Amino acid sequence: MLRKHIGSRPTWTKSRARSSPAIKVRCQASSTASKPAPPRLQLTGDARSHETDIVVIGSGIGGLCCAGMLAKYGYKVTVCESHSIPGGAAHAWVRDGFHFESGPSLYSGMAGRGKEANPLGHVLTALGVDLDLIRYNTWNVVVPEGTFLTRIGNDNFYEVLKQIRGPEAVAEWSRLQEAMRPLAKAAALMPPAAFRYDPGVLVTAIARYLPALLQSGGRTPKFPPPQQHLLQVRRHQPKPVFHSSRFPRLSPPLPADLCPPSPPFPPAPQAYMFNEWYRPDCFLEFPRGGSQALVQGLVTGLERHGGRLMLSSHVERVNLDSKGAASSVSLRGGGTIKARKAVISNASAWDTLKLLPPDRLPDQWRRSRQSTPACPSFMHLHVGFDGKDLDPALELHHIVVNTWEGGVTAPQNVVLVSIPSVMDPAMAPPGKHCLHAYLPATEPYELWKGLDRRSPEYAALKEERSQVLWAGVEKVIPDIRKRAELVMVGTPLTHERFLRRHRGTYGPAIEAGKGFFPGPTTPIPGLYCCGDSTFPGIGLPAVAASGAICANTLVPVWDHWKLLDEIGV
Repeated sequence: MLRKHIGSRPTWTKSRARSSPAIKVRCQASSTASKPAPPRLQLTGDARSHETDIVVIGSGIGGLCCAGMLAKYGYKVTVCESHSIPGGAAHAWVRDGFHFESGPSLYSGMAGRGKEANPLGHVLTALGVDLDLIRYNTWNVVVPEGTFLTRIGNDNFYEVLKQIRGPEAVAEWSRLQEAMRPLAKAAALMPPAAFRYDPGVLVTAIARYLPALLQSGGRTPKFPPPQQHLLQVRRHQPKPVFHSSRFPRLSPPLPADLCPPSPPFPPAPQAYMFNEWYRPDCFLEFPRGGSQALVQGLVTGLERHGGRLMLSSHVERVNLDSKGAASSVSLRGGGTIKARKAVISNASAWDTLKLLPPDRLPDQWRRSRQSTPACPSFMHLHVGFDGKDLDPALELHHIVVNTWEGGVTAPQNVVLVSIPSVMDPAMAPPGKHCLHAYLPATEPYELWKGLDRRSPEYAALKEERSQVLWAGVEKVIPDIRKRAELVMVGTPLTHERFLRRHRGTYGPAIEAGKGFFPGPTTPIPGLYCCGDSTFPGIGLPAVAASGAICANTLVPVWDHWKLLDEIGV
């Protein structure tokens, strides 16, 4: 297949750390071994019972960010994680020396300080987390027209777009950028860390940043209803070249049919992505050690400020007191944790409902959460393989599009491939690599519903549905099947089981203009929510923001203001 290189390949050099000493930024990989996570006491039965200020259910990125921020604010926090590994959809595991990742593999904005950082970067700064970040700016795109080495940034994107989709796509992209410009400007001046879900937002967000907004352009940019700007852009094209609503998800910004599916989002996250990824000298970041290094960093930040993580501690139910307020959680196998101030669920909207007594919930709220539409699920392929004689310039990320017919939401069409060991060789044994390929939230759960995971029918369906993943990887590494030494296939049932996700879903499929992601508050006193079922929605920056917003909502306005001063936003 023809391979087209758009732009020159970057030369990796060492760079200085940013102004804050908390995070080290390096741009050159080494073979230094990843540090294993410290062991944690896993208590059983009533020995797990205790009293705390706040209980957080689930150690996904949203839950860890929320818990860490609350611990930073001075509260006693306990995080209950059902799995034996923290991280939720970002957790990782090691098998025979191969480090495998279950979820996100594309990061940016963690090395910045102040307003340069994204919501996750702000949480890391607040917790004083030290990550070793490797910078890069390229990924590989395989489409019916050929193979393209693309580079993050606006100039290179124009060239790739012109070759793949033609001049009309470039013209539409220019109109989209023009429409997004005021939103991107506002997003850069009013960081998500300033938001909270109570009247205090008038102080921490509006009063604090309104002067800068006014000074920046003479008038405050007006945020339209969700996606209005994007829909205005699309009206100029009978068959739009872009699914621009896909961009908030943390994935390579590409033409319409290249963008992995995720539901449309409100304009603020859209604006952040445009501001972050289409400016001069922008770059991506990979945490040495992979996603588990990020998760471990958040856990370390939580524990450094007095918080507690309990693994293998599945919450069976949230208990309400005589006044209907959330007061404690009961754990499977025994034990109750009392919460003096709040219980926060990092579980999905549907899974949170399962923890609550149905007869004590407001009917309208319960029906609204139950009827939330869900995105499809995933197929995963994890491979540990021999790297002998492979191209040393092998990319970390590869996006494979099999056909333009049916769009990227069509099942079995788009395959995303991540090979983290090309960035950090310590994530695989010497001379080996680890690989994660997946279908990005396009696998129908209905195909798998009711199957016994130990049955021949399940094994046969796994074999059948994973072939598209193997074929996608073969477009990058043609002899991958011969090189493979360790293979694991994950299905929607795997996703459902290990992540405790309703139907193994990627998250709520809330369409722009037809609904909104709810905030962290609920009609049940003392019960709050964070994660991808709450505003701003799905994606790593979004769930980090949701955790911070939830934490901010629970603290006095002055404490929130002081934290913003401390992190320099």
